[in-house]
Amino acid sequence: MTTNRPKHPETQLAQALGWVDETTGALVPPIHGATTYQRDADNNYRRGYSYTRGDNPTYAQVEALLTSLEGGEAAMVLGSGMSAATVPFMTLKSGDHVVAQSVMYWGVRAWLLGFAEQWGLEVDLVAPNDTEGLAAAIKPGRTKLVWIETPANPTFECIDIAATAEMAHAAGARLCVDSTVATPILTRPIEHGADLVMHSATKYLNGHSDVLAGALIAARDDDWWAKLKEIRAFHGKVLGPMEAWLLLRGMRTLHLRVRQSSENAMAIARRFDGHPKISRVLYPGLESAPGHEIAARQMNGGFGGMLSMQFVGGEAAAIAVAEKVKVFKRATSLGGVESLVEHRASIEGAGTPVPFDLLRFSVGVEHADDLIADLEQAIG
Repeated sequence: MTTNRPKHPETQLAQALGWVDETTGALVPPIHGATTYQRDADNNYRRGYSYTRGDNPTYAQVEALLTSLEGGEAAMVLGSGMSAATVPFMTLKSGDHVVAQSVMYWGVRAWLLGFAEQWGLEVDLVAPNDTEGLAAAIKPGRTKLVWIETPANPTFECIDIAATAEMAHAAGARLCVDSTVATPILTRPIEHGADLVMHSATKYLNGHSDVLAGALIAARDDDWWAKLKEIRAFHGKVLGPMEAWLLLRGMRTLHLRVRQSSENAMAIARRFDGHPKISRVLYPGLESAPGHEIAARQMNGGFGGMLSMQFVGGEAAAIAVAEKVKVFKRATSLGGVESLVEHRASIEGAGTPVPFDLLRFSVGVEHADDLIADLEQAIG
């Protein structure tokens, strides 16, 4: 296989790093369904593959593309976003301390406060944008991992990656950034000091609501990265070859989808900011939004396709709006080409930090006028 590494992400994505099959001339890679590979005559594996639970050739191209996009040294794909999120914590030992956001993807939050604590990890949660609280929560020598998500789902505050990295590193901790909402099109956390970037690749990277996948990208290919890969193999947190192939296909249009979704989300945010039936529009692109200055500094080319709204009239009013939409679909997840709406507090249940008057919107690539008209008729 031959590759070309153009500078601009648009070209890298559209051409999947310029890959061309040297044998057939194919521009689309094959799917390698094999689970096992033949050893060399001297009992080695010089071609790099022995068993698919460790690696598969179908992973290689999508991992190379992710590494290039994020400016890292290595990447791996996993079977889900939750697999990708939990692997870094599984490198820690009982008694190690973790600092994370109080508002973030609920599955990771629930896992940290349940399974991770059962395994002996000490977890402290800090509100997004609480810089003083974060600094106070980090325990030099004991804190091993700081986990942030920016923008923070579902309230979409933006956290200063560079400042957080400086605090974490000063204490001897690593910084991991869930960049699912931003994508590498808008933010490259490694450039701001992150040690590891995580994506729920189910979302924007694939972008078509038909693949379950996760991804990790490392700033350094070091001993810690080797441990992460070992955990992926030993725990079977691998992606199927077909899913890896579909993920790569979806990523070829990532730049187009993210920019259109961002434009649509900005149009919706501006239209409904100040609406008499909406108490608050939560979108980092609005100048009034908490963390807007941070977002403007570390997000390049847009502010993402995710926003939330809080409604006058509380939970009942929010749910009534979700009931009336026609173009938006009432469904979980985010980052697909279709627009979705969800009452997050109902999904997350007891203990959720999400306000009950909030609806979360994943804005797709439809025409903005149709989306705005749908919300206008639903809100009334």
